[in-house]
Amino acid sequence: MSISANDLKQLRDRIDALDEKILRLFNERAAIAIDVAEAKRAQGETGNFYRPEREADVLRHVIDKNDGPLKDADVAHLFRALMSACLSAEAPLTIGFLGPEGTFSHAAALKHFGYAVNISPLSSIDDVFREVEAGAVNFGVVPIENSTEGVVSNTLDNFIDSPLKVCGEVSLRIHHHLLTTSDSLNTIQRVYSHQQSLAQCRRWLTANLPHVEQINVSSNAEAARRAAEDMTAAAIAGEQAGELYELPSLVSNIEDDPNNTTRFLVIGQIDTHATGEDKTSIMVSSRNEAGALYKLLEPLARHKVSMSKIESRPSHRGLWEYVFFLDIDGHISDPAIAEVLEEISQQAVMLKSLGSYPKSVLDL
Repeated sequence: MSISANDLKQLRDRIDALDEKILRLFNERAAIAIDVAEAKRAQGETGNFYRPEREADVLRHVIDKNDGPLKDADVAHLFRALMSACLSAEAPLTIGFLGPEGTFSHAAALKHFGYAVNISPLSSIDDVFREVEAGAVNFGVVPIENSTEGVVSNTLDNFIDSPLKVCGEVSLRIHHHLLTTSDSLNTIQRVYSHQQSLAQCRRWLTANLPHVEQINVSSNAEAARRAAEDMTAAAIAGEQAGELYELPSLVSNIEDDPNNTTRFLVIGQIDTHATGEDKTSIMVSSRNEAGALYKLLEPLARHKVSMSKIESRPSHRGLWEYVFFLDIDGHISDPAIAEVLEEISQQAVMLKSLGSYPKSVLDL
């Protein structure tokens, strides 16, 4: 059925009226958020007012209530942006991440906290931990594992001595693009990228650029910067790096695994309350004896607590001594989790809770 010019005008007038109503509601929500902040200050609370569990509850609630036609992911992104703006009106957050701007860590920080935050790109994962510990930034975002290349050892090692808590997690689907000013693969002589990204695109590079020099650099953003200055070069990087350095994508989605995903952790100095959909991360060291690891893990099976991850790392305190990092389903305030941790502590040389936090709402 055709739509007349008059019908089209009426539809646009309805959209304009709805936009004005939405704007009024946005500002009404922001005003209430400011009142909440003032009430918290009156009760003696200081610092930032970010509550991971509250944001997770809001996102799950609106997704549950979503009847379309907007997709759940789009609804989540809209409300994340709204909450970010409202929180900024209360007290802006400063977020540290492994820089420079344009990295996937940058993208993960913006996905989790929204765009209404102050960003602090840092030169290393060690620096992210250090700046959060010093209070120079409110929270940090660090990579913990990639579905293709595995665990990020440096992040795990920092937890051994750090007092920081895990306050949240964010999963980011990693899409690598071949960014270049060249209009043909034939003219590309070198490819810049971080070593992880080169590894995640190994098969594509072998099939399409077998004789091109691969140059490992400190970050994908640095790769994009270099490629922007050389017409015979390309960078493997994400969309954000391409936008930052105005580099078009010659070939998109060149990652070998289409489900390539990196998980990031949000680190801070706060404890997070239970939401009903939580994880707890712990670090534990066992005695050097037969069956020690079995004794540590047996309470999980007996109490029917699911373990989603286990990794081992050298303890750096003695030859062939290791610590184990575990992710388990549930919150430390749950009776079953508390009982499991108590039993593990009786078998362990050392047990350290790294924090309980909401599970990622959408793994996109």
